[in-house]
Amino acid sequence: MPSRAKAQTAALMASPDDVEAQFYEGLREGDLDKVMAVWSEEDELLCVHPGGPRLVGAAAVRTGFEAVCSSGALNIHAENVRRMQTLGCAVHSVMERIEVSEDGGLRTGWVMATNVYLKTALGWRMVAHHASPASEDALPEIVEVPAVLH
Repeated sequence: MPSRAKAQTAALMASPDDVEAQFYEGLREGDLDKVMAVWSEEDELLCVHPGGPRLVGAAAVRTGFEAVCSSGALNIHAENVRRMQTLGCAVHSVMERIEVSEDGGLRTGWVMATNVYLKTALGWRMVAHHASPASEDALPEIVEVPAVLH
């Protein structure tokens, strides 16, 4: 049975974009409960943090985000989102910009992430988050341009 907290947030989960906004807001606030409230209650949730193992199941995903949130707020911003959506599933490819204070200055890093959402009885919910570090010397995105324009 869905938890009361998730049922109360269902109105906020009217679209995959709503879920994504709350997910990144939770990370920026270092709020584990807000981050986890967007996840589905499915058994087969999965998450891969940059350079980390595949975490399968709600308990493993929560443990992974406990580690992320243990340092407090994370200066993370989802940018250049590419969206693919059907009636019951959405996939977002996201460029995560992460800023870290280092030696009195601000350092920016990039992470490429894929977020997968399913439409459930409680609204849209995240079922997968897969993030990979982007190389500092690689372009953050390559877009194919059609050879023939009509």
